[in-house]
Amino acid sequence: MTSTLVRRHPPLAARIREADPRTRARDWSEIQERMLVPLYEAVHERLGVGPGTRLLGLGCGSGLALLMAAGRGADVTGVEPDSPERLNLARERLTADADGVSGGVGGGVTRLAERAPARTDAYTVVTALEPVGCLTGDDDALVARLREAAPLARRGAAVVLAGWGPPERCATATVLRAAARPAEPSPHPGHWRPTGRDDLEDVARRAGLVPDGSGRVSCPFGYAGIDSAVRGLWSTGLFDAAAAATDHTQVDKELREALHPYVRADGTVWMPNVFRYLVARTR
Repeated sequence: MTSTLVRRHPPLAARIREADPRTRARDWSEIQERMLVPLYEAVHERLGVGPGTRLLGLGCGSGLALLMAAGRGADVTGVEPDSPERLNLARERLTADADGVSGGVGGGVTRLAERAPARTDAYTVVTALEPVGCLTGDDDALVARLREAAPLARRGAAVVLAGWGPPERCATATVLRAAARPAEPSPHPGHWRPTGRDDLEDVARRAGLVPDGSGRVSCPFGYAGIDSAVRGLWSTGLFDAAAAATDHTQVDKELREALHPYVRADGTVWMPNVFRYLVARTR
């Protein structure tokens, strides 16, 4: 089994003095990313990811979904264009060394490259499992990545997109909206927006893909306490625009207040959510 991580170097979308990128990446890896494990598992199970699967993961973050796919026997390639700090953590998980080649998960090889490499044996699955549909402009960025990736996959390959479910079934949507309020109203990219019912289908069609089924997965967000919840949610980057429009302290205060209804008697925080995924096909 072969694991490949791919690095790019675009500028970070927001500059927030209170947020150290390495700390936020670690918070994502240790606190927040695991909230999406049910989504990753459902997608891998539905597509039968395993030996013989050549999977390209777009926006692979710190590599948890890749690790899970590799553990099922898949050959995985990861692209993380937005956060070199998250990608470094993915390297650690998949045991790549500084030279870009090392023993990988299950004794495979991890290779690093500047962009997703074309293969003589084309990718059979492409995933974009970072949820889309909460920030203005996030769909545009995803469409561009999918258009670039689609020619690297075989004809009819599965392409899986993920997004937030209906706001009324996502407790976290209430928290996101409350904490992002200082930046509203704003049409500019990076600001919070309500999730649309057909967000994923619209992205697929704009990227030249053919929708071919969908599913919903329960992904509750559970934290040891409110401080852990705040750290995890800040790590998503969903509050960057609000912090830039006002200040970090104000948004942090709004976030903590919005979380209070979800603090249980034992001090833990629990927010039920539903996420959607769409299976599309390359032409």
